[in-house]
Amino acid sequence: MEFLPTLQSGVDDLKPSLFELLSEQQLAALLPPSLRYLLAVATPRYPRYLLPVLNSFDEVYALVMLLVERHFLRTYGGSFTENFYSLKRARVLRVRGGELPRAQMGAAESVRHASRLTSADVWRNLAVLVGLPWLKRKLDEGYDMHAAHRGLLGPGYDASRGRDAHSRSLRDRLMHGYKWFLRNLYPGVNAAYYFSLLVFNMAYLFDSTKYHSPFLWIIGTRIRRLGAADHAAVEALTSAKSVGPARPGEGGSIFSPRNLARSVQPRLLSSLKMLLPTSIFALKFLEWWHASDFARQLSRKAAENMDLPPPVLPSLPPSSVSLRAAAGTTEGTTSGTTSEKHHNAPPKPIDPPIAASSLLPIFTVPLPSDSTLCPICSSPVVNPTASPTGFVYCYTCIHRWVAGEHDRQVAFMEGSAGLDQEGSDAEWSREEGSREGRWESGKGRDAVTGRKVLGGTEALRRVVV
Repeated sequence: MEFLPTLQSGVDDLKPSLFELLSEQQLAALLPPSLRYLLAVATPRYPRYLLPVLNSFDEVYALVMLLVERHFLRTYGGSFTENFYSLKRARVLRVRGGELPRAQMGAAESVRHASRLTSADVWRNLAVLVGLPWLKRKLDEGYDMHAAHRGLLGPGYDASRGRDAHSRSLRDRLMHGYKWFLRNLYPGVNAAYYFSLLVFNMAYLFDSTKYHSPFLWIIGTRIRRLGAADHAAVEALTSAKSVGPARPGEGGSIFSPRNLARSVQPRLLSSLKMLLPTSIFALKFLEWWHASDFARQLSRKAAENMDLPPPVLPSLPPSSVSLRAAAGTTEGTTSGTTSEKHHNAPPKPIDPPIAASSLLPIFTVPLPSDSTLCPICSSPVVNPTASPTGFVYCYTCIHRWVAGEHDRQVAFMEGSAGLDQEGSDAEWSREEGSREGRWESGKGRDAVTGRKVLGGTEALRRVVV
């Protein structure tokens, strides 16, 4: 069906088909999510610089595209993606009978000069290319936030928000009016927007109008293919020009402001044509990588024959089980009274980690010998949950421990003696009396290492087995 508009338009070979225009629109619509996705992937590496850009992506993207589209409209006569399809924007000539295709064939250069965009046309096209999509994205986002789920808030939501309207500030009243517009008028405006696009597309398909969009009809601009005269003009405009010294004593260096403005800057903006296919290819590759099973199979095969030991940290206190095992080994290698002496001697007390801020010892639990047991409750792990240090606990145990509400913490800080837990043979575990002001309970810290858990309970991650 691509040749249908060409057959009905006679000898006008420079009129693009509707399918070319729809392909260009889909490509332009795919560019913002591609750049946003790549920015989201790169933000964790440099959050200090990229996180503000990601949070204000719509405004930053609109500002950048305003500069890029202005350059392409003034240089190539079309937008960034339209130039990718060898299309341009031409001012509609107000002549009786409409366009003159035969004049276009006979005097192509004169018609091109007469229909090229003026400065006012460039700004009107920028409003349609950059301003209108930005406004549409903001309205869609506002509708999703304030109006899409209003049925869940109940019928009294609007009435309660509308009370005392005169006593509120101007900003609150404007926000109330904006939300009222989104809830009551914007669905109809959005439907009219898409319906007008459908009507103009169907009319353009059957050669009933020169415009495929109502907004191009409003600003008096249509889309055309680049002809031989256009290619020659663009080549002459973008060809490298030797710029001499601006004033006596100034050389022709590439770093001079004059050469940067006339040669380097246009080439830099024109090189953005490589960004379009590259960013879309990167987006599709990342989507395939995360959606397919290839990445998981690759990582699984790489870790098949790898036996990872448990994490070893300098501040990790040795467990009483390991101390007893070491004492038993010493007992087996010695004889007589020396063996008896080691057997009756108490194990070496566990040195707890020291808090850097308060210089107080931190209450921790020893690591059990069996990795299937929870270090806090010494029972089989239920709902395994990993802390940022890499140790796995029961979900309720580590959640209450980080919150500072675990029974073992409370009993220790109250000074309850006779703890039936591993490590109870340490000297400090048999101290009676309140330990407030002399110990830290381990609140907000890992139960084994005593290290701070940044983010509190939100930093805990459930382990999917």
